Amino acid sequence: MAKASAKRRSSNLLSEDSYAFLKKYINTPSPTGFESGGQKLWIHYIQSHVDEIMTDPYGSAAGIINPHLPFKVVLEAHADEISWFVNYISDSGLIYLKRNGGVDHQIAPGKRVVVHGKKGPVKAVFGWPAIHTRMGGGERKDPQPAVENLFLDCGAKNKREVESLGIHIGSVATYEEGYDELAYDYLIGRAMDNRVGGFMIAEVARLLKQNKKKLPYSLYIVNAVQEEIGLRGAEMMARRIKPDVAIITDVTHDTTTPMVNKIIEGDVACGKGPSLAYGPAVHNKLLSLVEQVAEKKKIPVQMRTVSRSTGTDTDSFAYANDGCPSVLISIPLRYMHTTVEMLHKDDIEQTIRLMYETVLSLSPKTNLSYF
Repeated sequence: MAKASAKRRSSNLLSEDSYAFLKKYINTPSPTGFESGGQKLWIHYIQSHVDEIMTDPYGSAAGIINPHLPFKVVLEAHADEISWFVNYISDSGLIYLKRNGGVDHQIAPGKRVVVHGKKGPVKAVFGWPAIHTRMGGGERKDPQPAVENLFLDCGAKNKREVESLGIHIGSVATYEEGYDELAYDYLIGRAMDNRVGGFMIAEVARLLKQNKKKLPYSLYIVNAVQEEIGLRGAEMMARRIKPDVAIITDVTHDTTTPMVNKIIEGDVACGKGPSLAYGPAVHNKLLSLVEQVAEKKKIPVQMRTVSRSTGTDTDSFAYANDGCPSVLISIPLRYMHTTVEMLHKDDIEQTIRLMYETVLSLSPKTNLSYF
C-alpha cells in the first residue's frame, strides 16, 4: 500500500477547462429529487467521451463505454445536494421549512438562499434576530437554531406576495454560496459532496478517450440521484445495470480540524491522497487490487474503517441483485454539509488517477472469488 505523503505534486492531469466545468457544475443547483439541472450539464460534458448515454425515470444518468460487452463495471458518484423544502408560508410572508437530506440547521442563520419556484429562482435569506434582542433585558435568552424556528424572508409582506413570486409548498431552497478557491490549492463550495465525485468520474471518461484506451468490458460511468435521502438512485441503477464490479467514489471526513474525534472517525487529512475503506460492503479482494494499483502507480492513499455500512452508494451496489464486488474510493473533505465544503486539488487529481488506473487494471478475467 502506498503511504500517504504531504508532498505537493505538479500535474497536468486536469486542464483549465476541466476546472471551469467543475466551477459551473458546483454552481448549478441539484437538490435531492430535483437533480435535472446538474445532470443535464454533466451529460453534456461527458457525452463526447462515451459511446452511449443512459438515463432512468428518476434522473440518474450513465455514460457507457463499450455498451455491448457482457462484463459490466460501474464507476459511480452521486449527483444530489442537500437542501430545504418550503413547508409553510405565514400570513406575514415568512417561509418555514423542512429538511431535504441532512442539511445542517445550525449554519443557516444569516445565510442567503435561492428558492426554486414555479416562476424561476427567488432570492431570500434566513432571518435571525439581532444579538441585541436575543440578549436584551438582562436575562440570557439566546435561542439556538432549530428547524422549527428557522424561516426565510424574501421581502414579501404577506402570503399572497410570496405566492405571486411563484413560491409554493414544496419549492426547494438551496444555499447561494458556490465555488471559490483558497490559498495552497484548496477549493470550497456547497455541494462538493458529491458534485466533485461526478466531476472526477467524468474526468476518468475523458482521460480514457484522450489516451485512446480500449477496455475489455463495458464501463458504466454512473451519476446517481437521491443518495442524500437513502441511496435511492444507486438502488435503481444497480438493479437496472446488474454490474459485475462497482467502484464508488464519495467524500469522507478530514479529521484534522477541531471537534472531530480521530478515535471515532480515524485519521484522514486533506492533501494526503484518496481514502480507502475497510467494511462489510467493501469487497476485500477488490480493495486489495486497488491498494496494489496505488502501490504500483505511487498514488498516496489513506486507510479508514466503517462499521455496519459505508453510508454511501457502495452499500446499494454491493448488496444488489446477486451481490456485486464493490469498493469505495473517497476524497477527504472538511466541513461536510455546510456551504464551505473544502477539499484539495492534489486529492482530486490523485483520486482521478487511482480510479483511472484501477479501471485499466480490471478485466473479465480478474479473479474476485473468495474460494
